[in-house]
Amino acid sequence: MSLHPSQHPSEPQAGAELVVDGLTIRFGGLTAVEGLSFVVRTGEVLSLIGPNGAGKTSAFNAITGYIASDGGTITYRGARIDGLRPNEIAQRGVVRTFQKTSVFMGQSVLDNVLLGLHLASKQTPLAIMLGLPWVAREEKALAGEARRILAFVELDARAADLASALPYGELRLLEVAIALAAKPKLLLLDEPVSGMNPAETASFMRLLASIRALGITILLVEHDMRMVMGVSDRVICLNHGRIIAGGPPAQIQRDPDVIRAYLGERYVRAQG
Repeated sequence: MSLHPSQHPSEPQAGAELVVDGLTIRFGGLTAVEGLSFVVRTGEVLSLIGPNGAGKTSAFNAITGYIASDGGTITYRGARIDGLRPNEIAQRGVVRTFQKTSVFMGQSVLDNVLLGLHLASKQTPLAIMLGLPWVAREEKALAGEARRILAFVELDARAADLASALPYGELRLLEVAIALAAKPKLLLLDEPVSGMNPAETASFMRLLASIRALGITILLVEHDMRMVMGVSDRVICLNHGRIIAGGPPAQIQRDPDVIRAYLGERYVRAQG
């Protein structure tokens, strides 16, 4: 099939937020991603799908600086970010979650979000030790912001609880809250509803719509196809580190290459 225009980032792209061009990632003799090219447009929800080992998480890790690429470029808002450290990329507004929850289990829910907010704080160890008045004012403001974020993800009633007391679905929400505390412009979500029940997944889909309404662009990796097809503007399917199809959800669901490599005939029959 012909490739979707989003897979040719060397061509001019209106409203391009992120441009991945020719990304190649190798682990020893294994090529995890080969010549991957796609564009994420400002304000959209773009999903990467594909079987396990297709290269989705490797691409996420390269975009966010957790692994080095072996070829290609990654450009965010017109500036190269490949080669930068994860914190430098996050400071530019590219923030991610992980497949497995990465919260501080021994801290309260509120303190977890405060830790995320402190990354952007102006406080210094000396100012804290001196007890300068502006430090106390900022702490109060940060606590208020943390509570607003928790209310946004509907965890405000859990603010004082230890993170370790949260059920799995709420832990995933807390991880999103921590990511939001970093003030993302582009939010990368790696299997956010993995392990959630249908009711939790439906609730998360509503949260995703609210995040998008804030003007945050979303790049999503997810295996839950009902969610992917329900929230995405475009979907790109990877297999063996390469793009095999890209386009609107309705097109992807009918693509024979995607059905053969990933969705399967059972999924097609279930869609009626």
